Amino acid sequence: MGPGETAILESSLRSFYRLFAPLPPLPAAVPGRMNVIDHVRDMAAAGLHSNVRLLSSLLLTMSNNNPELFSPSQKYQLLVYHADSLFHDKEYRNAVSKYTMALQQKKALSKTSKVRPSTGNSASTPQSQCLPSEIEVKYKMAECYTMLKQDKDAIAILDGIPSRQRTPKINMMLANLYKKAGQERPSVTSYKEVLRQCPLALDAILGLLSLSVKGAEVASMTMNVIQTVPNLDWLSVWIKAYAFVHTGDNSRAINTICSLEKKSLLRDNVDLLGSLADLYFRAGDNKNSVLKFEQAQMLDPYLIKGMDVYGYLLAREGRLEDVENLGCRLFNISDQHAEPWVVSGCHSFYSKRYSRALYLGAKAIQLNSNSVQALLLKGAALRNMGRVQEAIIHFREAIRLAPCRLDCYEGLIECYLASNSIREAMVMANNVYKTLGANAQTLTLLATVCLEDPVTQEKAKTLLDKALTQRPDYIKAVVKKAELLSREQKYEDGIALLRNALANQSDCVLHRILGDFLVAVNEYQEAMDQYSIALSGGVPRSCLWNQSCLERPGISSFSVTGWSFHCCAREMTHQPARSKAEIQASPLFCCPLVWTPMTRSL
Repeated sequence: MGPGETAILESSLRSFYRLFAPLPPLPAAVPGRMNVIDHVRDMAAAGLHSNVRLLSSLLLTMSNNNPELFSPSQKYQLLVYHADSLFHDKEYRNAVSKYTMALQQKKALSKTSKVRPSTGNSASTPQSQCLPSEIEVKYKMAECYTMLKQDKDAIAILDGIPSRQRTPKINMMLANLYKKAGQERPSVTSYKEVLRQCPLALDAILGLLSLSVKGAEVASMTMNVIQTVPNLDWLSVWIKAYAFVHTGDNSRAINTICSLEKKSLLRDNVDLLGSLADLYFRAGDNKNSVLKFEQAQMLDPYLIKGMDVYGYLLAREGRLEDVENLGCRLFNISDQHAEPWVVSGCHSFYSKRYSRALYLGAKAIQLNSNSVQALLLKGAALRNMGRVQEAIIHFREAIRLAPCRLDCYEGLIECYLASNSIREAMVMANNVYKTLGANAQTLTLLATVCLEDPVTQEKAKTLLDKALTQRPDYIKAVVKKAELLSREQKYEDGIALLRNALANQSDCVLHRILGDFLVAVNEYQEAMDQYSIALSGGVPRSCLWNQSCLERPGISSFSVTGWSFHCCAREMTHQPARSKAEIQASPLFCCPLVWTPMTRSL
């Protein structure tokens, strides 16, 4: 072997020995070099939650097997990041457990270590780390508890944070939790604290107004920002409008929001249109309510808020195909909101599938326990299934959540009437009349109860006359007045009342009732026209047909004298007399004179 080859061989052997020689241990941390905790933190910040969950789980097991592997502060960070990944995966109970362990670790760390968290500007070392905020950990624990429907635990964990350390989002969550628990005073205090820190927190403003705080007081808390920030002159009007909303003054609220919506900068705002639609609905103006909902839906095809009320109105009009399409569209947008379930429930309810409506209403409440429309749907389904006492519980909860919504009281009064508790219904109707004021809706509601007692028939007539004087186009008042005139057999007066009501609007129920009255005065041809209009407007044939009518005096004689009505025809045909069984078997026969719904409406 030559000298050159020997030199090459020696060099190769030295390289080989260096490769397998034991390396000196690395220092605990090298300035400028990332450790494994830094990598976990970076992945968490990048939103790689599934990756964080896997790696942090492995590292925590390593730490349990070798407690000296990570410092106390590093283990605290691992627990927090692991809990965050569990929260992201909606494993809330497991996340609470890990957050609790993290807080215990932080408490032990504070006792044993004199080192405080750095600002994060220096290099990452065991002595200098950017630790997750303990307050943020408690906030996330409270979020877990709210998702688990454990509101008391959420309040307890947030109450443990000193007032000076509470961030706006902590105060906002506390305010909402206090409000839900019925603790109005601490709720108001927390909402005000949110506004002190963030004077443009509009949801906090709505929270204060819903707790009966005066609009002027709320406006004063935003005065400085209105005066210093340009283009916020509309805010004081906005506060005034929603102050009217929460005091139940629907007409003034509508006028104020309309004036706001007409301003060029706020024209076609979806939230304002949704509020207008809801106010028209509360005021009993279903036509304008539907129009505003449709306008908002055109501007925002992915709109979910308020669509449960919109679906309910469509279902009441008999537009079940539109309701079904709306429900499918909403489910495609999100099935984690109550609205799609309520809309589908309304379709089932008006299709007389009450068990399914009950299930869908319960599912909606599970997703949002504050959904008034879901409570009304479930209550109505329970009532029509004969479970009146359970229905009463749901209507009372709806009243607690929305004390200015008349339909909540209507549902409860319907339950009282269904169980023949006329006295309780009268007490409730009088309370609504005194609380919400003497308007067309409350007068009609009180008259509805009075009609159930023969002693108060005259009082019902007076109340309905007052209601129609205030609002001649209020359909519920017209229907009840027509019912009263039918009892008194004043058919000509009823026809005049219904013609006046239909002069400026078209309503399928009014057309159907007008057809009944026309039959009573032998105006068969025009009656057929009214029934045809009613059917084309969405009234199901089942609403025009009632077998019990054949048992009533005068009706069976009319039915067997040779006349029958065919809803598919525009003219009445004369046919030979048929038996009662044949008449009942005819799916196209329209019951004349009196219509009694098989079930009470939603």
